[in-house]
Amino acid sequence: MKLENNDFLFVLVQFILFFVYVIDVKIVSIGWLPFINRIGLFTFVLGVLIVFISLLQLNKNLSPFPTPKLNSKLVKTGLYKFIRHPIYAGILCVVFGYGLYIGSFFKLIIATTIYMLFYFKTKYEEEKLQEFFEEYKVYKATTGRFFPRIF
Repeated sequence: MKLENNDFLFVLVQFILFFVYVIDVKIVSIGWLPFINRIGLFTFVLGVLIVFISLLQLNKNLSPFPTPKLNSKLVKTGLYKFIRHPIYAGILCVVFGYGLYIGSFFKLIIATTIYMLFYFKTKYEEEKLQEFFEEYKVYKATTGRFFPRIF
């Protein structure tokens, strides 16, 4: 499929937000209870593992753009059996977890903005995936976007 302007726009905004996230801005520092820091650290480490495993499972089908690559296959195994977008889920765990760990209100705001971007990026991406893969609609109905479906 041909990449569209929206593909580039989503990726550009994503990288801008990642850049802003790594800037050390100390607007408001939150003094958490120690267990919140540990939850943040656990969430961060879990996110790193999810991203790493998801990248390995997606393998040659990986693209930074929402539009699928021409010769790609729909991956529905491993983490993708439970979550449609585990790389995004892992990144969200990393940015929220690190923000909680260091008690940065600024990073939590940027993490929330990244979540909103990923929400709209996945809506767009799923339109493209449904055009590209006949079975995507059924897959979408049985898996969660960022987290496994409970019911």
